[in-house]
Amino acid sequence: MRFVTLTSDWNKDDYYTGAVKGRILSSCEEAEIVTLSSRVKPFGISEAAMIVRNSSNHFPPGTVHLIAVGTDPEPGCAMLAAGIDDHFYITADNGILGLLGDAEKTEVVQLDPPGDQAAASFPELTIFCKAACSLLNGTPLSKLGKPVENFKKQIPLRATLENNTITGTVIYIDSYGNAITNISRELFDRIGKDRKFSIYVQSKHYRITKINRHYSETSAGDLLAVFNSINLLEIAIRSGSAKDLLNLDTDSTVRVEFN
Repeated sequence: MRFVTLTSDWNKDDYYTGAVKGRILSSCEEAEIVTLSSRVKPFGISEAAMIVRNSSNHFPPGTVHLIAVGTDPEPGCAMLAAGIDDHFYITADNGILGLLGDAEKTEVVQLDPPGDQAAASFPELTIFCKAACSLLNGTPLSKLGKPVENFKKQIPLRATLENNTITGTVIYIDSYGNAITNISRELFDRIGKDRKFSIYVQSKHYRITKINRHYSETSAGDLLAVFNSINLLEIAIRSGSAKDLLNLDTDSTVRVEFN
């Protein structure tokens, strides 16, 4: 089985998804296409990176990941194919490769552009599909284009430290309205050193003084904090939406103050 994943900021009713899947299957009948997300905010590079980074490592080696987000951020934007460890990523040169995490080995090539302007307006259908099928059929990455080293790399937003305080940011809102921050368990433990703490969400009004092991440790409707499966601090409301009730969104502030 050969896998291709698709992450996009397309509306679920747009024809783009069907066109891309059909084009791949026409050239690679044995391919299995998995949609990671079709609900990324338009041009949401950071959101797409969060989804792909924490999903792709669970797929078999050799999987091809198409990232159809921000593929035309400016005229003349190059399209890239990257081999990162044992996976392939096809995306625009929009900085997202820098957000996919550290890798032991990375190889990046610039894909050849299509010959006509109409094809260039939908690079996922033309450039991405062709490159994906070539990789699935065993073509070496180096044969798909010229190697590049100076591609764009966005830098992940880091939590900041000041005295006994960690100031973090909400980087993702999940399906339940839970707010995932950029405060890692490692950073929390290293700075906290088992001290008591207060977690303030947006303001002093919303305060949490314990970390749950499970959501169910808190009564329905109450605010809670938990380190999730990717070891990031998550703010939630049991059986409710922290996003809606606390008016949270990406870039909202979460602060941890240690006593």
